[in-house]
Amino acid sequence: MISFKNDYSEGMHPAILQALAQHNHSQEEGYGLDQFSQTACDLIQKQLQHPSSQVFLLSAGTQTNLVAIASILRPFEACIAASSGHIATHEAGAIEATGHKILTVPTDDGKLTPSMIEPLLIQNSDEHTVSPKLIYISNPTEWGTVYSLDELKRLYSFTNEHDLILYCDGARLGQTLIHPDTPISLSDYARYTDGFFIGGTKNGALLGEALVLNRVTWHQHLRCQLKQRGALLAKGRLLGITFSTFFTNELYEKLARQALERAMQLRDGLLKLDISFRVEPSTNQLFPILPHAVITLLQKDFGFYVWEPATSEESVVRLMTSWASTPEQIASFLASLEKAMQQQPTFLPTLNQF
Repeated sequence: MISFKNDYSEGMHPAILQALAQHNHSQEEGYGLDQFSQTACDLIQKQLQHPSSQVFLLSAGTQTNLVAIASILRPFEACIAASSGHIATHEAGAIEATGHKILTVPTDDGKLTPSMIEPLLIQNSDEHTVSPKLIYISNPTEWGTVYSLDELKRLYSFTNEHDLILYCDGARLGQTLIHPDTPISLSDYARYTDGFFIGGTKNGALLGEALVLNRVTWHQHLRCQLKQRGALLAKGRLLGITFSTFFTNELYEKLARQALERAMQLRDGLLKLDISFRVEPSTNQLFPILPHAVITLLQKDFGFYVWEPATSEESVVRLMTSWASTPEQIASFLASLEKAMQQQPTFLPTLNQF
């Protein structure tokens, strides 16, 4: 079984594994005060080029979103997110559990614009409602679409005009750093968001995310928030070694590029078979539309998620590539797809949402 379910099915890149093994017997301070964590934060800080930014290393994406948003917002303040936003769909109410409501906006491509946000500000404008404060975006989005630098600037300008906070979930941020059409640098994120994180888990790490907060007033008690919410890892060296390896010799960008190259190989093969897409693919997330019978045949040998119905006879599926996906795996899937397209028996797949 070859899996295209996600970009974290494999363990970790060998360079990270080697670094962890190399320093396994080194005695280090705990809770992120080790030399490797300091080195990692310094390496990231150099790329941010922003004096108000500070880096904090955490274990997982949901944990990072929860700690960041809960520490930033006051009890009566709320988030605005796309209806497909990860905090609204796949985090088991983690943000709501901290007391902060999520106001969602329907959007076809997963992206928010100022014109989508403004009506919610008007609707929630007195003491009887929650007060919208934080705009949550993902880049790339859950549909694999990407905010351009100009779009990010417009959102940030809008949030500044309305005294709002712009926060970016960067679980797959690497895809935007190396995007062929709309690359955005870490210094851009530092300049045009109030906070964001650099995803490691979905880009070749065993675990780990690097949270960047760009307002000095949020730094002082963040470690207390980390500790209280179980996010201050005793063996913080694991995260430090991971991110110091990532940001040495541009490994982080290289791994994102490897995943994208495999995704574009897959995209080109699907286009040759006249497969259409729910959204135009430009990152390592692809959402082709396939007949139900074809999906059922493919599920015998390949793992992937059936995302949503498209028509009575077709569904949108999600195919993910990772840093470890191989050309042979892509070729095998495309060959099986071509064969399945020629057969097409008539029965339905099991619909999985994830």
